[in-house]
Amino acid sequence: MTTHEGAGSGGHDPVMLREVVAALEPIPPGILLDATVGAGGHTAALLERRPDLTFVGLDRDPVALAIAAQRLPGEVRLRQRRFDRLSEALVEWDIDCLAGVLFDLGVSSMQLDDPDRGFSYRQAGPIDMRMDPGAALCAAQIVNEWSTGRLARLLRRYGDEPHAQRIATAVVASRPLRDTGELAETVRSAVPARSRRRGGHPAKRTFQALRIAVNDELEQIGPALTEAIGHLVPRGRGVVLSYHSGEDRIVKDTLRDAVAGGCTCPPRLPCVCGAVGCIRLLARRAQRPGAAEVQGNPRSRSARMRSFEKLPVAPS
Repeated sequence: MTTHEGAGSGGHDPVMLREVVAALEPIPPGILLDATVGAGGHTAALLERRPDLTFVGLDRDPVALAIAAQRLPGEVRLRQRRFDRLSEALVEWDIDCLAGVLFDLGVSSMQLDDPDRGFSYRQAGPIDMRMDPGAALCAAQIVNEWSTGRLARLLRRYGDEPHAQRIATAVVASRPLRDTGELAETVRSAVPARSRRRGGHPAKRTFQALRIAVNDELEQIGPALTEAIGHLVPRGRGVVLSYHSGEDRIVKDTLRDAVAGGCTCPPRLPCVCGAVGCIRLLARRAQRPGAAEVQGNPRSRSARMRSFEKLPVAPS
């Protein structure tokens, strides 16, 4: 299960805070965009160290935005917006260029820990899972209306669920499912006993898949990250925190394309197509949280951090 800010002091310790600050602290003076502001923990730490930065933030969750508005110092500019609409928000703010950008993907601990939001398989609540409470699609519609085949395909695609067909069949047979407690128990009962004894809660993958589908999470990442790179000034930097393989794969591929500049030449041969990369990676591989952080916040265990810097424009 993915998470923004983990269980800790106040319940909202930012994941990999030290690493995020280290990557973004050297950015030029200017505007920092937190595209998934949550409770604002990463940004608050950065603004303490860099008072010459101006902060703007996006989040789909109005509850998170209200918390961030109270937590962050000074005048902050926030918008309730999907992060793949960041260019639209920048136009509204009359902003052309960014010195830095942060994406902290997935679901936040605030959302997980509130049973009324319907994200948790450990507490009974409405089968909702919408990050934006005003969005049209909720998880109850998928669970109680989709066909067995469509539901099984969803569980395989977004949850890598090996028992997708069994779970989908059990869900359809148990309709109507009224709350997340009933859903979690239905999934648990459908999973073979030998599989229940390993890999955490049997409903973990199902809830992840439903949440990703409801919030259209994976489809936004590539376009939003490409847009953000386009707005960065030379030597501006970006950081992306992802929490499962599907997210990280998209991030890795998008950054690799930006490094290569769209090069179409065969791998391991010199480039002859004239492509010019626009970023460099700050680390060859994704960074992981340290053992002490994982011990203090087990939800951070799956985090992967990738960071990059915008290259100066080559003279023509």
